[in-house]
Amino acid sequence: MAKARQFTVFCENRPGTLADGAKVLGDAKVNILAMLVTTAGTEGYVRLVVDKPAKAKKALDGAGVRYTEEAVLHVELRNAPGALAAFAQKLADKHINITAGYQTAVKGSRKASVVLAVSDLDTAARVR
Repeated sequence: MAKARQFTVFCENRPGTLADGAKVLGDAKVNILAMLVTTAGTEGYVRLVVDKPAKAKKALDGAGVRYTEEAVLHVELRNAPGALAAFAQKLADKHINITAGYQTAVKGSRKASVVLAVSDLDTAARVR
């Protein structure tokens, strides 16, 4: 299982904000592998896992974008009923707490992409 860097970008809750941030990364040739957008009132944040974290950091810094970074677990699971339950149970069996997460898969694809913030990343990264 793979450890990854997650960027949490802080932004305004208004039209065009996601487009602006995605353009910064796209112009830097950084591909977004996973994303979650959340808003509350006039504020929002975008959580991102990208293919080139160092380039993303440089691009975000250069654009004056406010963000934080954290280490997360980024895994591919079978895109099938029960796959997430089975993996989450393996983490639970090792007393690893999941504190946040998001997942996506294209209908008909064999794999789902899952990002999890966990209480013990080193152990979680060894779970099969």
